[in-house]
Amino acid sequence: MPRALIIVDVQPTFCEGGALPVEGGNACAQRVADFVAAHAADYDCIVTSQDWHIDPGTHFSDHPDFVDTWPPHGVAGTAEAELHPALAALHADVTIHKGMYEAAYSAFDGEDVATKRPLLELLRDKGIDSLDVVGLAQSHCVCETALDGVKDGFKVRVFTDLTEPVSPELGELAAHRMAEAGVELVPSQD
Repeated sequence: MPRALIIVDVQPTFCEGGALPVEGGNACAQRVADFVAAHAADYDCIVTSQDWHIDPGTHFSDHPDFVDTWPPHGVAGTAEAELHPALAALHADVTIHKGMYEAAYSAFDGEDVATKRPLLELLRDKGIDSLDVVGLAQSHCVCETALDGVKDGFKVRVFTDLTEPVSPELGELAAHRMAEAGVELVPSQD
């Protein structure tokens, strides 16, 4: 069963000290890095996604509602948009940049930096049929990536110990949406 690991938006912009910090983001980044160090050989493909905003239109706002509009974050070319330093040694097979000129929550909304091809096409070419999804934030981009994976016919797991939500309430809502869609929510040790 060819399996890919998708590491969603583990970037300083979503960690403590960043523009849109998720509580526990830095610790989550380290847990993801430790997991990859121990389990990279278990995967046929490792993917990272990053918010890489150039001019995302109304996604950015001076008066954000934190639902559809947000303060500037993940600005292309800034240190906050790079992968978290905990992942500095990671050699991903696919690096997805998303949201250049629009809002983009799912890794499936972006394209590979090297080939300019969409994630779905690259996964299909590699014969991948199962996805493990981790990263930030569980309530937003992790959830949307997992839901798109199921919609596109993949068997999807989200490792609950390798993600953090924006808030407990939004995390519960996202977990319900994912479970209802058929995403398996499990700890990484299972």
